[in-house]
Amino acid sequence: MFKKALRIMSASVLLGLMAQTALAADTYVIDTKGSHAFVQFKYKHLGYSWLYGRFNTFEGEFTYDPKDDSKNKVTATVDVTSVDSNHAERDKHFRSADYLNTDKFKTAKFVSTSYKTVGKDKAKLKGKLTLMGVTKEIELDVTVIGGGEDPWGGYRQGFEATTEIDPSDFGMKKIGMIELIWSAEGIRK
Repeated sequence: MFKKALRIMSASVLLGLMAQTALAADTYVIDTKGSHAFVQFKYKHLGYSWLYGRFNTFEGEFTYDPKDDSKNKVTATVDVTSVDSNHAERDKHFRSADYLNTDKFKTAKFVSTSYKTVGKDKAKLKGKLTLMGVTKEIELDVTVIGGGEDPWGGYRQGFEATTEIDPSDFGMKKIGMIELIWSAEGIRK
């Protein structure tokens, strides 16, 4: 009788753990090592054309549950000294006190505060962006690209998010509105 009770108790514990695992959201590391993620920007150059650039060094992770928005969150840190607009002199100027002031502020950080699904594969992501020592809430338009098993036995999930920021909100005076484009493929932990 004791063995039967122990088996029932063990089965109950195992089922409980399996149920908790099934209900848990998955956490992913953003795949920067495989270059499957990008932090890019664009702005109008003199009002005549678009200038594109990116930040080559960043890291982060996200938690995603397609059935429960309250579990979805993102944290990312960007090394702003890694700015790259494909023009060395312009990048040097971007790093100067006129723009990113990277001697004083080497990183930018985004921490999400909410995620809300607004349609098929669409969501709004709100969070706090800290840039040049100033923290402001921003909202990103998210597209869920997809998720599934990869050829190496892992599981991946991908998103793209865009937003516009006013650099003067963060202390930059010499540039107009910037569109940020963040494409992230994460590998499930």
